Amino acid sequence: MNNSIKTVGIAGAGIMGRLLAWKLQNKGMQVSLFDRDSIDCGSAAAYTAAGMLAPYSELESAESTVYNLGQRSMELWPEIIDSLDAQPYFHSAGSLVVAHQQDSADLEHFNQTLEHKLPNHSEIEYLNQTQLKELEPELATQFKNATSLKDESWVYTKEIMATLAHRLMSGGAHWHAQTSVTKVAAKCIETEDGGHEFDCVIDCRGLGAKSDIDKLRGVRGEVIHVHAPEVNLSRMVRLMHPRYRLYLVPRDNNHYILGATQIESEDLSEISVRSALELLSALYAIHPGFAEARVVETKTNCRPALLDNLPAIKHSDGFVQVNGLYRHGYLLAPALAEQTVALLTGSNDSPSFPEIFTTL
Repeated sequence: MNNSIKTVGIAGAGIMGRLLAWKLQNKGMQVSLFDRDSIDCGSAAAYTAAGMLAPYSELESAESTVYNLGQRSMELWPEIIDSLDAQPYFHSAGSLVVAHQQDSADLEHFNQTLEHKLPNHSEIEYLNQTQLKELEPELATQFKNATSLKDESWVYTKEIMATLAHRLMSGGAHWHAQTSVTKVAAKCIETEDGGHEFDCVIDCRGLGAKSDIDKLRGVRGEVIHVHAPEVNLSRMVRLMHPRYRLYLVPRDNNHYILGATQIESEDLSEISVRSALELLSALYAIHPGFAEARVVETKTNCRPALLDNLPAIKHSDGFVQVNGLYRHGYLLAPALAEQTVALLTGSNDSPSFPEIFTTL
């Protein structure tokens, strides 16, 4: 593609669609977004996600492509946050990986996997109980050691989505909210109101594009939001367990988001009793102060995944599909947006990831 692109239509206004629209708008392009949700809330997976930016933690089970793209996004997120003036919504305190004594073998396997996959081990620090107490005193009463991944971060998802929407609208974006997209094609997005033509169309609908993308599937996730006045943790926590990995992400004023389930299902119904019991039991095992926590809300959603669980940018003249972010939406979106913008503008100023590109 070339620099003749002036107008871009984007189907899907989740984190991928919004970041991409914002970047293209900054390049001087006229952007139009189409989404079935309203502007400030909805059913997009981006609203359910905990917002973890954890390439090291994910490396245990993810391919190197995810790690490499995640590392690039980790470089880009601070720039994005500064440009959006959204510092309160970005936290870089790092994460701690812990396990109870009976599950210590799982933590050891996690450590060995990271050491094997990482080019060097400087990102990993092994803490004894005294060192853990210095970082997170309230964890040291439950755990004798921990693995510290100090470079990991997280964002406040709802706030970032709202900030991006405000910037896009103030920059002149045309936002077709609560609008169902019936068809996407080269240079045209069709809705119930008719067709809309652009120099280029980008499909960022996630699972909404299932009928157009071969072997795209949904992977169900379930999270619980709790308020725990008796718990004071400032870092993300991952708990090793034989059957699942629980993650705990802090929010303001003793609020926490926890989740773990990864179910091969496109069921969007409410959280199951089994999942709720497992999550809450593990939560209490992290910190006894969670016993008196209040459940604020539970959420479920489905993340879009391709057959290999890797993201893909598929393109032809006047048309681009960006999909397959799986459970790495906030981790991968900045790097994928950068790659897509480079494709549209012909720029070669950023690192290249040719393995994620496919022609349609």
